[in-house]
Amino acid sequence: MFFDGAVNANGVGIGAILISPTGQHYPAIAWLWFFCTNNNAEYEACIMGMNMTIDMVVEELLIMGDSDLIIRQAQSEWKTRDIKIIPYRQYVEDLSKQFKSVELRYIPRFHNELADALATLAAMLPYPGNVHIDPLEIQIRERHGYCNKIEVEPNDQPWYHDIKRFLKNKEYPQQANGDQKRTIRRLDDSFFLSREVLYKRTPDLNLLSCVDAKEAEKIMNEVHSGVCRTHMNGYVLAKKILLAGYYRMNMEKDCFNFVRKCHQCQIHSDLIHALPSELHPVSVPWPFVAWGMDVIGSIEPKASNEHRFILLAIDYFTKWVETVTFKAITKKAVVDFVHSNIICHFGIP
Repeated sequence: MFFDGAVNANGVGIGAILISPTGQHYPAIAWLWFFCTNNNAEYEACIMGMNMTIDMVVEELLIMGDSDLIIRQAQSEWKTRDIKIIPYRQYVEDLSKQFKSVELRYIPRFHNELADALATLAAMLPYPGNVHIDPLEIQIRERHGYCNKIEVEPNDQPWYHDIKRFLKNKEYPQQANGDQKRTIRRLDDSFFLSREVLYKRTPDLNLLSCVDAKEAEKIMNEVHSGVCRTHMNGYVLAKKILLAGYYRMNMEKDCFNFVRKCHQCQIHSDLIHALPSELHPVSVPWPFVAWGMDVIGSIEPKASNEHRFILLAIDYFTKWVETVTFKAITKKAVVDFVHSNIICHFGIP
């Protein structure tokens, strides 16, 4: 169970979401018609979620929230001194006794974004009262909204069979409804039929030959790993095929799937083996307050003046670089370099 509360100028909202082991989500939101602080709203959201689990006859519960105060107080690790919060904590303890096992865990705010969004939605309702929001179904889109979708070529016919028949005989499919007929008429303007070959018109008035699944497989194999193979990615592969004069409605999706199945691309793809690490930026308040120095060398072969080392210094703020070459790096050479090229570069300070 994830929970969160939101207090803003519009009102006070709470949100909780239950996630079953199978991945089923059960969201709940409420608009509080009484004054609440942030901590009170967090407790209200936690209690609402726990009551939901009790109604669903849940026996084992993992509660996660981004309020360290509520989690610590519910675990009896911190004392509760606020008189207004003591009844909340006691009620949470009473609800916890109705489960076989209850675990409370603190999570950062960016891991609790879904519950936070529900609470913010409840707080932004225009007026108090019972507002019903239908359950949301989140779909997965694999292509842009302006792209048409054809999953399977029916009855061993190419995907453009109905379009070609409409251009040739002005006939619709037998079981087509009104929306499907409207779609065929809309696609009619972007295709051109020359004898038995169907072409796709492009915005620059070029004609691309329409190909079926078998022809597209041969074309992708030849362009991707043929004689002039370059093993490009799926996006570039689709663009190459379009430039070659061929068109298929699911071209980008097919190209991405084709590249994922290429054995050589999986072996020779760029793999990052370095472990992730945090960056530590150097903050410099003004120019020339911090410098970095390093020595490059020894350099082989030697320069014409027999110098083999490069002493380099860079200002972290302005990225100003100073370099000098030496035959050998000594203590006196470094001191003179700092004095002449950094401290007194623009005159005696």
